[in-house]
Amino acid sequence: MSEDVLSVIPADPHWQPEPSAADRAVALVTALTGGLAADSDVEIDVDWYDRPVVVDGAQNLERIGCPHCRGTIGLAWWADLIEEHQDGFPTLTAVVPCCGATTSLDGLDFDWPCGFARFEIAVWNPETARLSDQELTAVATALGHPVRQIRARV
Repeated sequence: MSEDVLSVIPADPHWQPEPSAADRAVALVTALTGGLAADSDVEIDVDWYDRPVVVDGAQNLERIGCPHCRGTIGLAWWADLIEEHQDGFPTLTAVVPCCGATTSLDGLDFDWPCGFARFEIAVWNPETARLSDQELTAVATALGHPVRQIRARV
């Protein structure tokens, strides 16, 4: 059975918050996604990573485009790259297979947003499909850093 995951990550893939800021942001994300209701199926995972890890749309990811040649990058290349770097990416620099250009992985054109992070708030089975811009701004204020959201189907 598939599950939905809404992840909130810092806009900078290398940035991590102080624990108190993380606690504030987690509490807010929990409240915004229905995690406080007694009968809720919402689960919240908070993860800290030593190196940036990929936070992608899983089954939602349909296409990856190259920022240099505008060509399509095969999903098999992406899957192999993720498998090779399960413990995180020492660098986000990569050579894309379509045109051989060197680029930053977080600059690829993902059809369904993807990102990289050293800190992640993952909400399993949220009661909302996405956070509004206003809600994201509130989470960013609580965290002390701009944030992005990634919606996955796993």
